Amino acid sequence: MPNNYLSPLRDPRVHTVVDRLQAERRRPADGGPRANRGRSHDPHDYADYGFSVVPEQGDLIYLLCRGMRATRVVEFATSVGMSTLYFAAAMRDNGGGKVIGAELVPAKVAAARRNLADANLAGYADIREGDARQTLRDLGGPVDFVLIDGWPVDKGPSLARQVIEIVAPQLRPGGYVMNDNAEPDFLDFIRDPANGFLSVTLPLKGGTELSVKVS
Repeated sequence: MPNNYLSPLRDPRVHTVVDRLQAERRRPADGGPRANRGRSHDPHDYADYGFSVVPEQGDLIYLLCRGMRATRVVEFATSVGMSTLYFAAAMRDNGGGKVIGAELVPAKVAAARRNLADANLAGYADIREGDARQTLRDLGGPVDFVLIDGWPVDKGPSLARQVIEIVAPQLRPGGYVMNDNAEPDFLDFIRDPANGFLSVTLPLKGGTELSVKVS
């Protein structure tokens, strides 16, 4: 496992896929939908780009899920499945469970499923193709962990804010939420004590918000 000897996830097959995804990681020449005003925010226009968490975030996801014995977790959006690999490995190593993923772009759904199969983790993932605001309305019971790595929109509430409002009632007390992009209206929600969370910003990937549901 080159460069991964400190990772809590010790499966060489998973790290082989992670290392490949890291090597393939690239950004659009124009900086992508977050970097430039006026650029397309249509996710289908970026079907060839795997926007995702970095391995350090993945290690934290895996470690927290193992520590809390998580069995049902959810992510928005799946993209090509980087975070899904860490979640699915934790479900397997916890003795069973499922990561429920939401991804709008069919090509990315297919890529994520291939990557999971390459890591021998396909049986631990349910990737739901379509709009997360619909596909995540029923998660089949209380969930232990939510990752929100959303997508910019042209106007109105961010997708991160819309999705957290859908999944927060389905998150069990003691469950975690990780947010990758620090959308201001998401932070307003997660940092409002009335919504039942405690939150901290971690120095990962320029700022990763980690929150725990306490009520």
